[in-house]
Amino acid sequence: MLKEREGKDSILLNIMFKETYPFEPPFVRVVHPIISGGYVLVGGAICMELLTKQGWSSAYTVEAVIMQIAATLVKGKARIQFGPTKGQYSLARAQQSFKSLVQIHEKNGWFTPPKEDG
Repeated sequence: MLKEREGKDSILLNIMFKETYPFEPPFVRVVHPIISGGYVLVGGAICMELLTKQGWSSAYTVEAVIMQIAATLVKGKARIQFGPTKGQYSLARAQQSFKSLVQIHEKNGWFTPPKEDG
């Protein structure tokens, strides 16, 4: 359906590696398409403990990270948003939403809150 409507048949991720990689996790965000659910945040950042300093291990390969992202999208019932969107993903928005997410999880731990809590 994505191929028919938008001419693309894949999810485009942006993976940014710091100079400290593999000792710190890469920053990963969805670039295209716009996704709802699937633990994809504002700006396209991905909510995963594995992508934080606390959840990261230098033993993870890039392939393993991508497989975990795919599993997270499926577990979170990610859905592609077709048609007009309220805005595009941006690196700055993704970084800000991920930073906020990490602060919340550092305070409250990593768990999936009830749907009524957002």
